Amino acid sequence: MALDRRGFLTACSRAGIASPLLPGVLYTLAVQAQEAAGADQSKPPAITPEIIDQAAVLAGVGPFTAEQKQMMIDGLVDDNGSGKAIRKLNLPNSVVPAFVFHPQSAAKAGSGDNCARQSDASASHEPQGVPIAAPARIEDLAFATVTELGTLLRTRKITSLALTQMYLARLKRYDGELHFVITLTEERALAQARAADAEMAAGKYRGPLHGIPWGAKDLLAVKGYPTTWGAGGFEHQVIDEDATVVQRLDAAGAVLVAKLTLGALAMGDVWFGGRTRNPWNPRQGSSGSSAGPASAVAAGCVGFAIGSETLGSISSPSTRCGVTGLRPTFGFVPRTGAMALSWTMDKLGPIARSAEDCALVLAAVVGPDGKDTSVIPAPFDWNGDWRSLHVGYLKSGFDPIEALKLPAAPADETAEQKSERERRNAERKATHARRVYDQRYDFAALEKLRAMGVNLIPLELPRLPYGAMVPLLTAEAAAAFDELTITGRDRLLTAQGPEDWPNAFRVARFYPAVDYIQANRARTLAVEQVSALFHQVDIIVTPTPGEQLVATNLTGHPALIVPNGLRGADAPRPPETDTGDEDNIGGPGTPVSLTFLAGHYQDAKLAAFGRAYQQATGFDKLHPKLN
Repeated sequence: MALDRRGFLTACSRAGIASPLLPGVLYTLAVQAQEAAGADQSKPPAITPEIIDQAAVLAGVGPFTAEQKQMMIDGLVDDNGSGKAIRKLNLPNSVVPAFVFHPQSAAKAGSGDNCARQSDASASHEPQGVPIAAPARIEDLAFATVTELGTLLRTRKITSLALTQMYLARLKRYDGELHFVITLTEERALAQARAADAEMAAGKYRGPLHGIPWGAKDLLAVKGYPTTWGAGGFEHQVIDEDATVVQRLDAAGAVLVAKLTLGALAMGDVWFGGRTRNPWNPRQGSSGSSAGPASAVAAGCVGFAIGSETLGSISSPSTRCGVTGLRPTFGFVPRTGAMALSWTMDKLGPIARSAEDCALVLAAVVGPDGKDTSVIPAPFDWNGDWRSLHVGYLKSGFDPIEALKLPAAPADETAEQKSERERRNAERKATHARRVYDQRYDFAALEKLRAMGVNLIPLELPRLPYGAMVPLLTAEAAAAFDELTITGRDRLLTAQGPEDWPNAFRVARFYPAVDYIQANRARTLAVEQVSALFHQVDIIVTPTPGEQLVATNLTGHPALIVPNGLRGADAPRPPETDTGDEDNIGGPGTPVSLTFLAGHYQDAKLAAFGRAYQQATGFDKLHPKLN
């Protein structure tokens, strides 16, 4: 079964109801009893033996003896008091827990200063065998790669100011339809562009990103501008610092032109200003949560963007919008100055038009900053060589999709039940037809790789309950935004469905601390067993949707999501409504994707292999035809 980020969050939130945190249930039941009795609400609610019995049924523990219940009452009253004391500290989102997740030891990953190096082609900034000439119109460069733009800038055939003004104009022109901008950083951008031109005219060249306009997902702090996190209630939040990634791109000479949309608090593509749209089909959302970065790159409105992923937020919009996204190894790029959702799963990475672009951007932002303690000094050796790489593929991910089996109608089915069953069956048939159609592109990818001379080694993902570990994310997210739930400010968020953050945060409060630790122990097994696959191969090829997306986000392995062609005119029609539950709803003329995986801190190998695939296919050159 295909597994996606939104579906997993929904399922795990609902599953969490069956295993609540006993003290939390007790307290809730006690408050309800207090309200029913009309007691003084200013006093702490009384926890009684009867309430413990009710809570034990919900928590799946007990039964308890009278003596045990009395001891629990004494302890639970104290626990409630400690929780209130901690809340009085008013912990901001930027305060991290007193633990750090490392997917593997620094000794295994490498040590010493970051040593990013470029391929020979990138070092000269000239695409191999293709002379770069300035076009008659600057807007003809809207979909050019970072390498192409960098060559023109370095040779002073165009100016950063002209390029920046062109992208600013496109952002303004297409935002009305695509809704991908939260804040234009126009004044800052124009000053940076003029400075870049002056430096290059004086012979000071900062590297391949010098003068390139880019966009930031609006969970990155930028001095002097709002950092909204895409969420109602945070529209005017200003964080008086530049995120480390922003500082590093400033140092590389890149030009920040806009803060781009994200689904509220990094979920989906719905934010306080509406819904970000897919440039290939504006009737659909761009998916999320890096909704704006993917949409703006796909629409040719920035040279590249920085997104983030916790569980699919680079992968999903890159798939929907037909761009290239590199989700780096956890602990490679510092997150200082970025909104925290899950301290053990958040990752910042580039979204661009090609794998090589992603490598050039990643080279500028990797390495410790002395603040994000999850980051280690692993090398990023970008040399573009791929022919010596051993490549595997997740065999079961490419198995032909089985015929759809629909449930039979029950004998006592009512007319209303029949109507609902038929509606659900129609949805299942449509979803199945889309998956069967899209699989032809997965099969074609394997054939193309073999034609490139790649010997594909069959592998399988270790059989572990990855979905049962996902509540780690929601528990951490609920802690990161505890104040929203406690104060009721969560009602300001735009999306309020059962799968959205307000409900997920509430349900996560019932996730037992013991289960959180046990899930982390299971995660250790996942890290070890998934890592063992990369003792056999350097790269793993896999369909983008599926269990690997959940597994590798938990284990911290890097992923490169690349465009893999466009659906034909014979593709199944998309659903009338985009619910956000599936990335591959597509329709004729929309893009599909493929994913490459690599071992921890082997992101450069990933980019090199991705570049080779893109040079062989040209799918990264496709772009939507905008009005």
